[in-house]
Amino acid sequence: MNDQSEKIEQHGDGPLAVGVEGAVQFLAELQRLKAVPRTGWLLRGIRDVESVAAHTYGVAVTAMVLADLLRADGQGIDGEAVLRMALLHDLTEARMGDLPSTIKPFFDPGTLRQAEERAAGAILEPLDRLAAAYQELWLAYEQRQSLEAKIVKAADKLDLLLQAIEYEQGGGPPAR
Repeated sequence: MNDQSEKIEQHGDGPLAVGVEGAVQFLAELQRLKAVPRTGWLLRGIRDVESVAAHTYGVAVTAMVLADLLRADGQGIDGEAVLRMALLHDLTEARMGDLPSTIKPFFDPGTLRQAEERAAGAILEPLDRLAAAYQELWLAYEQRQSLEAKIVKAADKLDLLLQAIEYEQGGGPPAR
């Protein structure tokens, strides 16, 4: 068992310790990500854009592959932490929407960061004892200090580039 699994298990007496109601509330809120479009693509004139949930899936798969390649190369990578960060990295967009990079300069950096932290806390709150462990993972991604967080950020950028290629090719598979 790795560090992340231990932290999550320490926050309860088992999978149902959180409470089914809180888990369902959390999961229902994240369902919104299926309907949140990636607005950066809309601003660039693309109409049938991927959702944040589709992007998150792409980031998770990409991060898994990158982590496995690094691990096969002898790097000590916590693959579970990588996947958990990838799955949680855009969770605040369920409440805040997908803010494109073009809008971010209009916010004081601290203001946007505080809003995202409050949104993450509010989204995770129904998870009760699991909330702190998930918040820690989300913050670790945001701070980009660990190798695992850097892998997820690289996966985020790589997924963006692969999606751009797909749109450029008219929706077909990426060129080989």
